[in-house]
Amino acid sequence: MTGEYSAIKISCGGGVARVVIDHPPLNLLDATLMLDLDRFTASVSGDGDVRVIVFDSADPDFFIAHGDMGFVEDPAAFSALPIAPEVDQSLNPMMRLHERIRSLPQVTIAKVRGLARGGGAELLSAMDMRFASLERAGLAQPETAGAIIPGAGGTAYLPALVGRARALEIILGGRLVDAATAERYGWVNRAVPDADLDHVVDTLAARIAALRPGVARAAVDAVDAALESTAHGLARSNELLGELFAEPVAARLTRAVLAAGAQTREGELHLETVFDNVQ
Repeated sequence: MTGEYSAIKISCGGGVARVVIDHPPLNLLDATLMLDLDRFTASVSGDGDVRVIVFDSADPDFFIAHGDMGFVEDPAAFSALPIAPEVDQSLNPMMRLHERIRSLPQVTIAKVRGLARGGGAELLSAMDMRFASLERAGLAQPETAGAIIPGAGGTAYLPALVGRARALEIILGGRLVDAATAERYGWVNRAVPDADLDHVVDTLAARIAALRPGVARAAVDAVDAALESTAHGLARSNELLGELFAEPVAARLTRAVLAAGAQTREGELHLETVFDNVQ
């Protein structure tokens, strides 16, 4: 998984894989970067030791600039890219890549400094969470200015994140959305001062990676089920909760938390610390 790549750098530790996009001069989502991301996601999908994947950029000005516009000169070569063979082959390769990322069993988090337009923004939208530098980040779907529509999942991903009306504003307006607005719209989880971005994302990634096996995946599955319908979400949540409660660790931790002060006045004032101190 941490083998040789041309456009990304991989490091792993503590259950977290870190993917740094390093593809000068613009971090363009071209064939090289797409194939690297595809090869990495194929290798990591079955790795149970990796529970969180953090995507970052080596370029402070660009997360991913956008999809390679040069594909217009050879659309057949683009269509022939051997990306995500398990994904519906009627979708174009960039859609398939983003669907593979969206379907990873690990929790995916983006650390966004700089700009992400077009395919770069769509790749971000395929991830579970996005955190943006307040001073440096910007996202856009500018495709309509070029007489097309977003072609790598943007029209499918944005409505669930920001709602129909704002998805249409982003797509039809085609303007750069600053980090603060992206946060307000729901396109990113939080826009934080650039100096705090590493700490916010790395702390969250470490906490998720430290959860008991199966907990993070169950939470993601339950939330995704609810997007289909409330009834389906409740049924799936009930099923997943029952499976987790059946594990001995759940009862043991509940008893330990109670013994450490949960359901007492003092303990409830600092319940997060009580949970943190229980092993």
